[in-house]
Amino acid sequence: MTRQERMKNKPYQRELRRLHGELVAMQEWVKASGAKICILFEGRDTAGKGGTIKAITERVSPRVFRVVALPAPTERERSQMYLQRYVPHLPGAGDVVIFDRSWYNRAGVERVMDFCTEQQTHDFLQAAPGVERAIVDSGVILLKYWLEVSREEQTRRLESRINDPRKVWKLSDLDLRSYARWYDYSRARDAMFRATDTAWAPWYVADTDDKKRGRLNIISHLLSRVPYLPLPPSDVTLPKGQKAGGYREPDVSVRRVPTPF
Repeated sequence: MTRQERMKNKPYQRELRRLHGELVAMQEWVKASGAKICILFEGRDTAGKGGTIKAITERVSPRVFRVVALPAPTERERSQMYLQRYVPHLPGAGDVVIFDRSWYNRAGVERVMDFCTEQQTHDFLQAAPGVERAIVDSGVILLKYWLEVSREEQTRRLESRINDPRKVWKLSDLDLRSYARWYDYSRARDAMFRATDTAWAPWYVADTDDKKRGRLNIISHLLSRVPYLPLPPSDVTLPKGQKAGGYREPDVSVRRVPTPF
């Protein structure tokens, strides 16, 4: 099979603009219907989770679309049932919640980097399908995406972070340690799929070596899984502007932003 040419920016922006309109229509349906949507993004480092989430959320309301990216657990959270700290972030009526990494940390990074025991991973993989069944049974539309990047493309992206001062903040010690464990991650991913790819909460895998195509494919799929209605045609007329009524600009000295551009 021939490798597909990377998507150019112009067709990407054109298609993204159209999909943004559909996401707004979905947002209005979610608000009106009280729907609850939960979207999980998982994948190796550099797979494009952040860029995909940004593409989804850049034209919608943050009051409806909420992104959850939890930090490392506190001591108290470590003493709780593992899934407990994620539950308060689940969507209520009229919410779309996007997890930038989720409870599946336990099946991925925590397992590979020895942040948890094999028994804890086993217990999690046993429990997750039941918890997700309860989430779905409560009326939540649950979508789980795994972003798949090749080893060669991951190497290229990590090297670009090293050499670009705009991206160096994205490069952590953990990224470098994870990079050396490609096949450990592959085994952890495979075990996760085997245990948690269920009829009620299946995994959807998206190839993201071409980030632009990957984002468009994911957004298109997401829209296809939500039974939203298209927006009615816009019929808005601006009201007449107010007359000055004697108003004049005040003679007040203010500090203006410099204009070097």
